[in-house]
Amino acid sequence: MANSTTRNGVKTATAPKTKTNVATKTTQAKTPEEILKDTEVIEVEAEVVENTTQEDALLSDEIKNNTHIFDEFFDLDYAKSLAKLLEPIDRYYFRATMIGFDDDLGEFPERNNPKRPLIFVSNHSGMAFPWDGMVFASSLMKMNGYRLDKAARGLASPLLSKTNLMNPFLIRNFWKRAGGIDATSLNFETMMHYGQSNFLIYPEGVKGIGKGFDKKYQLQRVSSSAVRMSIKYKTDIVPFATINAEYINPFSYSLKAIDELAQKVGIPFIPMGPLTSLILLQPWMFYFAAPAKLTYVRGKRIKPYEMIDKPFEEITLEEFRGITRKIQKDMQAELTRMVDMYGQKPYDWPDFFRSILQNFSKLPFFIPIAWPFLFTEHERRYRRFKTRLAQLTEDAREAFKQAYMDEKPREESLMGLVKTATDTILKNPEVLLLYVPVIGWIPTLIKGFSRDEE
Repeated sequence: MANSTTRNGVKTATAPKTKTNVATKTTQAKTPEEILKDTEVIEVEAEVVENTTQEDALLSDEIKNNTHIFDEFFDLDYAKSLAKLLEPIDRYYFRATMIGFDDDLGEFPERNNPKRPLIFVSNHSGMAFPWDGMVFASSLMKMNGYRLDKAARGLASPLLSKTNLMNPFLIRNFWKRAGGIDATSLNFETMMHYGQSNFLIYPEGVKGIGKGFDKKYQLQRVSSSAVRMSIKYKTDIVPFATINAEYINPFSYSLKAIDELAQKVGIPFIPMGPLTSLILLQPWMFYFAAPAKLTYVRGKRIKPYEMIDKPFEEITLEEFRGITRKIQKDMQAELTRMVDMYGQKPYDWPDFFRSILQNFSKLPFFIPIAWPFLFTEHERRYRRFKTRLAQLTEDAREAFKQAYMDEKPREESLMGLVKTATDTILKNPEVLLLYVPVIGWIPTLIKGFSRDEE
């Protein structure tokens, strides 16, 4: 077991030195043949930007014209507020633990190249909504005092922002307002010139999270995009293993024909398993997650630019792929070791029920059926906060922001949840449609596939 501590409300742990070499050594292990094929899939849609060696001041017009993605939707106050909303869910339901992200391994990962963001990468899993990424990003922000320079904005599949249905509980522009960026080649290149935060990418793309329970913990083909950017901009990759997220929606499988149909309407995949019928009966179940004990284990930094002695412009596609395959092999070996150490009790039911008993006043956060009310009411309150903030003078805004961030959620009691549910039903009655069997999907899909943006 790891030695656990709490930092800024986030559970962190240090792995025992006698059992593992997290962030210090990679141990060889067998990996499935199919994940080491020579071919690769790049989970991006835009054309690759031409190689450039100029400084930021001399960027290509294509990148210059794309820098609007930095702040087009991103709302730092919203990201902080959302992290606060997720904090009790992270702590009491998923019981998220961050191993190797604190001072026990020296310092929190700092940029080796001050001008360029670090690239956090991990295995993707769950056969469900990307709770693994949501929990990691919010935990990372909380444990560092909500500092943007220590946070990691996510590069996510464009399918997540293609329709409103793919935003949690139909919260419009949820991903982009929280800092998400569509994972295209041009956006990836542009984000390398974003100096305010690091970023997170799942190089397996949709095929990682939607691979099916029969392939759990098997890395799918990894895109070489992160390797290319790391070499070009001389910045480090910080890998971490995501453990137990495979059990967020267990025993669900992927059917290629169904997934291809789903992707045509903007849904990355349809999990086929025990919960599928419940999704049809209750629309809110589309966003459901089982209480897997999520554990994130930081690995050793990867420096692809030290793995080849050639100028970036002279590296061939096959050489990029060769480096990517080597990194994938090492990540798979480390992931296998971490699963052996931290993945033997994916739910740890005694710990889960103990958490409920010790924090019974936080019961609403243990009940996923209550989450649509929590998220919808949070959205209403946040919009009210932004309206009032805009009416204040510049001098009064910071104090008002701090008061809003310090306010404790009233849902930390059963009576508080009742009040939240009542307010939500009175002011956003459409939330009830998420609970209407079968026919509730009609208005849910109408709203979910509306494309108007704010």
